[in-house]
Parts: sequence; C-alpha cells; structure tokens
Amino acid sequence: MSVVGIDLGFLNCYIAVARSGGIETIANEYSDRCTPACISLGSRTRAIGNAAKSQIVTNVRNTLHGFKKLHGRSFDDPIVQTERIRLPYELQKMPNGSAGVKVRYLEEERPFAIEQVTGMLLAKLKETSENALKKPVADCVISIPSFFTDAERRSVMAAAQVAGLNCLRLMNETTAVALAYGIYKQDLPPLDEKPRNVVFIDMGHSAYQVSVCAFNKGKLKVLATTFDPYLGGRNFDEALVDYFCDEFKTKYKINVKENSRALLRLYQECEKLKKLMSANASDLPLNIECFMNDLDVSSKMNRAQFEQLCVSLFARVEPPLKAVMEQANLQREDVSSIEIVGGATRIPAVKEQITKFFLKDISTTLNADEAVARGCALQCAILSPAFKVREFSITDTVPYSITLRWKTSFEDGTGECEVFCKNHPAPFSKVITFHKKEPFELEAFYTNLHEVPYPDARIGNFTIQNVFPQSDGDSSKVKVKVRINIHGIFSVASASVIEKQNIEGDHSDASMETETSFKDESKDDVDKMQVDQEDGHQKCHAEHTPEEEIDHTGTKTKSTPSEKQDRLNQTTKRGKVKSIDLPIQSSLCRQLGQDLLNSYIENEGKMIMQDKLEKERNDAKNAVEEYVYDFRDKLGTVYEKFITQEDLNKLSAVLGDTENWLYEEGEDQPKQIYVDKLQELKKYGQPIQMRYVEHEERPKALTDLGRKIQLVMKVIEAYRNKDERYDHLDPAEMEKVEKYISEAMNWLNSKMNAQNKLSLTQDPVVKVSEIVAKSKELDNFCNPIIYKPKPKVEIAEDNAKE
Repeated sequence: MSVVGIDLGFLNCYIAVARSGGIETIANEYSDRCTPACISLGSRTRAIGNAAKSQIVTNVRNTLHGFKKLHGRSFDDPIVQTERIRLPYELQKMPNGSAGVKVRYLEEERPFAIEQVTGMLLAKLKETSENALKKPVADCVISIPSFFTDAERRSVMAAAQVAGLNCLRLMNETTAVALAYGIYKQDLPPLDEKPRNVVFIDMGHSAYQVSVCAFNKGKLKVLATTFDPYLGGRNFDEALVDYFCDEFKTKYKINVKENSRALLRLYQECEKLKKLMSANASDLPLNIECFMNDLDVSSKMNRAQFEQLCVSLFARVEPPLKAVMEQANLQREDVSSIEIVGGATRIPAVKEQITKFFLKDISTTLNADEAVARGCALQCAILSPAFKVREFSITDTVPYSITLRWKTSFEDGTGECEVFCKNHPAPFSKVITFHKKEPFELEAFYTNLHEVPYPDARIGNFTIQNVFPQSDGDSSKVKVKVRINIHGIFSVASASVIEKQNIEGDHSDASMETETSFKDESKDDVDKMQVDQEDGHQKCHAEHTPEEEIDHTGTKTKSTPSEKQDRLNQTTKRGKVKSIDLPIQSSLCRQLGQDLLNSYIENEGKMIMQDKLEKERNDAKNAVEEYVYDFRDKLGTVYEKFITQEDLNKLSAVLGDTENWLYEEGEDQPKQIYVDKLQELKKYGQPIQMRYVEHEERPKALTDLGRKIQLVMKVIEAYRNKDERYDHLDPAEMEKVEKYISEAMNWLNSKMNAQNKLSLTQDPVVKVSEIVAKSKELDNFCNPIIYKPKPKVEIAEDNAKE
C-alpha cells in the first residue's frame, strides 16, 4: 500500500512519501521537490508542472494556473468573476453551471471542468510518486485550505477520482502542519496534564490561515481556526505590479495591462524582487529586456518602499490572530509557541506583525514549504495498515456552524436546529430523533453566511423516504444520523424508523426512549442530540462533546442507570421495538453527477494515452536525430579508420539527406516512419560500429585466452616433471587436456594470423564473442581436471586408534 501525502497548493505542489527511514519529500523528473501547479495544453500533447511553467509566457491562452479557487463554484460566483479578470486564459460556463476553462487542445477548442484540470495535475503528481516509490500509487492524503466549504471539498475529491487516486482523507493544511510538528515531539505533557497550546500560521500564495492546537502525548486537538482567504503572497506581487505599471506608463508611455504576455513577465519579475527584498534592505534593481514594443525597462525598489506600498495588506495580518485567540478562549501567555509556514511568512513585515501581536519570538523550525506535504504523508501512514506509526489521535474542527431545517405541520411552517457549531470537533456523528407520519425533507445550510467565503449557504437537501404512521395511528419515531466525515464534509449518513410491536394484545404505549439504545449505554464518551418535533415546537439539547468521532445509532437520555434499567425492564415486559433502515435521497449543492464524473475519468485516460503515444513518437524522432549527429561526429574521429572513402562519401550523403528530411517533410510523421528510418540508417552504420568495437575489445579477449592457455601449459609441464601437487591427477585425463590445449593454441594462432592480414575496413575473421566463448570452453573443459583436489589421507586418525 502506497503512503503518499500531497500538498495541493495554489502556486506549487509538494509530494511526501513514507519510507522505512521516515517521511521524505520527493523530487520530480527535473530533480525539483516543488512541482508548479501549471498545465499547458498544446496541439498534440499536454505539459504539466515544470514543463508547463516554462510555457506560461509563450503559450499564454492555453496554460492554466491559479485555478484552485475555482473549485466547487458556479461560473456566476463573485469570486470566479474576480479571478476571471486576473487570469490570462478564458473561463467558460459549463453545462451544469459550474466554472470551467476553455483552451485549444489537439487543434480544437475544448472546455474542461475544474475537476478535470486539477485531475490532470494530480495525475502528474501520482506519476511522480510512482517513479519515486517504484510501485503503483492509489491511496493518498490531499491537503486543502481549512476554509473550504462542502462543495469545494467534494470538487477536490472528484478531481482525485479523475486522477485515479483514492483519497483517504482531505486534510486541512494547518492540521497537517500541526501533525508534522507534534508527532515527533518527545516532551509533550501527559494526557492528565494541561495541554501545550501552539499557534500555527500559514500564509501561502493566495490565502492566510491560523489555527490553535492543544497537544498532549499522542494527541492533537484543533481548538479554533481563522482565515483570510483573500490574503497571500500574490497580493504583495499585485501591489508591486500595479506600482511598476503606473511607473512604466509615465516613464515609457506603455500600458502594460493591455498586453497579457508583458503583464505575466512583470508578475514573474516582481515575485523575484519580493523574495530578494525579504533578504536585503537596500535598493534592488528591476530590469526586463524587450519588455514591450522592443523596449527595455528598468526600475528599482527597496524594502522600506515595499512595506509602505503594502501597509494595508500588513494591517490584515492581525485580525485573524485576534479572532483565533478569542474563539479558543486563550490569552497570549497560554501560548507556548508560534510556528509559521508558507512562502509569504518569509516577508519580514509579516513576521513583525505576528511578533508584535503575540509579544514573543516566532519559531521557524518547520520547513515552510514542505511541512503540509509531510503532515499529509504522516496522516496517510497512520491510516495505512502497511506502516506502524506511533499512536496519535487527531481531532479537527468544523469551520462553519451548520443548521438543519425541516417543514412542520403547524403555523410556523418550519423547524430548525444548529447541529454543528463553529469549531465543533470533527469527524463527528450525531443522532436526531423526529416524530413523523410521512416522508420529510431536511435542508442543511451554513448558519452564518457572512462568515463563509461562499455565496450560497445551502449544503444540500436530504429526503427521508418510506415514513408512515404507526399501526395505532401515532407518529413514527425516526432516528436520523448526521455526520461530519473525515474529509470535513457534512452528510445525512443514515435514517431508521423505530416500530412498536405489542405482545399478547397489550396495546398500551411502550417506552420509546430506551428501546435498542441500551446496547451502547455503557459508553461514557457518547455525544447525542435529540430533537423531538411534536406539538409544533422542537426541543434541542446536546450532551458533552467528546474528542473522538462517535458513530452511534441510539439516543442517549439523561436518566440515572437505575431508571434506565427499570424502563428497559418495563419495555421488555410490555412490548418490543424494531429498527428499520430508511432510504435517503440526497441532493447536494454543486454535486458532480456520477455519469459526468465517469466521463471525466474516461477523458483523462484518453489524454494520458495521447500523451504516451506522442512521447513515444517524439522519442522515435529524437532517436533518429541523435543517431545522425552522433554517427556523423564519430565518422570524423573514432570510426574514420574503419570505413573506406567510397563508403564514407555514401554514408555522409545518407546522413545529410536524413537530417534535411527531419526538418522538412519528416517534421511530423507517425512513430513507425521514424522507427523504419532508424533501422535503415543502422544497416549502413552497424558494420562500421561493429568493426570499431571488435578492434577495441579483441586485444583484451585474445590476451585473456592466451593467458589461460599458458596457465594450463604450466600445469601440464609440472605434471610431466612429477610435481607432487599434481601426482594425483589421472594420466588419461591429462592427455585429453594436453590435446585440447594444443588444438586451442592452433585455433588461436590461425585466427590471429588471418586477422592480421586484413585491413581495418574489412569485417573481422573472428569476433570477440567467439574468443570469449572459446575461453569459457577452455575453463569448463580443463579446470575440473587440473584443479581436481587431492584425496584426504586419514593417517593421524588411524594412529590414534592403534
């Protein structure tokens, strides 16, 4: 089982894998541990990652980047429309209303859903991890921002399916960082002591997230998370770009924002300048050659100017810090450490704002770029049966409060109840009890839309089907289990109706509060939520929230154990109950249909096959080109002595014609044409290459054979001289050896004489392979005879017996 963690960033992606030595961040085919989140589509193939980033400026309209914020959103979403202005490629409204991209691929205009685009990127990361691990990869853990809503999370899950990945968990980025920090700590307080509170701050390229986590030995609990989804490194880049656009408009009379290619180049240079200013406070130059209209532009900036330019952005650093402390009910002195990750936290002014708020030094012990991927890989290892990992429980939080609404049969029309409050522990399940006579619908939505960076409060509608009155006409008791799962996604997990079954004609009401729930009453760490809808009003109450997920179908009451037992006995005597599962029909906001998802998976498979075929075609073409250049070079050097002048002229002409063909009609041919062309060239080249190789390797092979013959002849000579080392050898066998060596000597001499008479331009009389074979034959025939060990003489043992 593969253990892979993927940090799916806005700008860059990182992959971490678990190996026997620990967690390791792996490099791609460019030996770079960072893979740009870029996809470039061309007339024949796709480039993904580093290869695509190099085409951002040259293939502007068809190179996709910065698409992470488009997940799970409609085309008309204000965020999508804001991003649309920033992006150089075209966005398109998909048939289901969601945002997609429109690019030119395989010589035609093609629309792609965001799930397909991210699926392409994840497929590339999957391939990179497979190359590193040397085995197939399916299971993984993928990071997402903690502020992602259900629709955005489901969209990323769909993208993972498109890439052929089984995502074991969508993990909040700050939680992944906390896991990477805590699992290796040996000095965490025991479970019965006050936890250690650590603040994690992650400012990446597009978003800013803060979380407070409480650590005990083997345990991590997220207390609160806050965020600014619209503050990140790119905002600082934009501030620089706007400044230089205004300067160049005045200085060079050019409008940079009208030229998308020039604007992209300016963004790239401003990003470099920003990084340099983080390490250097002096004036730094900005120079771009042939920027626009063949103009070279130049300017300069220092850190003080930059900080003045971005003063409004730096002011946005503190509010999330203040909010997270308030939500966690902590004071500054309760925090033991502040850990920062993410590229934008390297900006000195950002660090200053954080230090100023907490009044203590910040820690940079974690790898700012790779901590998220490492945390995801650790979570994958914990979930994997293939790895033994130190026990470590992780309790995350629900980012937004969630409310359920349902219709009632009374004047007010609806009833509602908040089932998960903001920062509620997750994953988690709760059971709600309804009294209904007919099928009913539950609507789940975010309670406070102003807190959610998404224009639609709806999560989904869930219809509980097959609900009927009891046999005595009473309302049926329906238990509905709602859940925030391991991915942070809300669902109505199950529903069941509790039927009364009376015994011996006793039609009195059996107790409905205790039925089958007592099978789990022994658990102290059970969270239950009972919402009884009767007489036009609803009662909501929740018991103590535990720290781990509760997946429980009974309803816990607040009775004493003796009361419970009495009621259970009463129920057992007077009647019994039966639980029947009910079907649930779900209609989720911005949910991708299975048929559409299957078509995306099929299309991705076709594109991967197209990329593979194109790579094979290019490899075949490159092999021809490489052979032409390599052979032409060697003809003037090492092969020069092994070809006649006539053949040299002929072969040079063939090579020249092939080179011209490659850049003219052979520029774009099927793979087989290139394969045939290479075979045709090798018919000319292989005899020359063979003569050269034979000439180079023949002396060594002949020397080895001659040396072995000499060694055997020395043994024969010693045997003839009655050497005691060989006096045990059989005379008949030694005669055979002598005869064999004589024949071998004659064969060697005849071949050497014949070869010496030939010129270097002629094919050899004897090949190196024949000489090597003769040498092995000699070893196999002679060695068992001449190196036969002497028989052991047991004289000492016989004397001892006497």
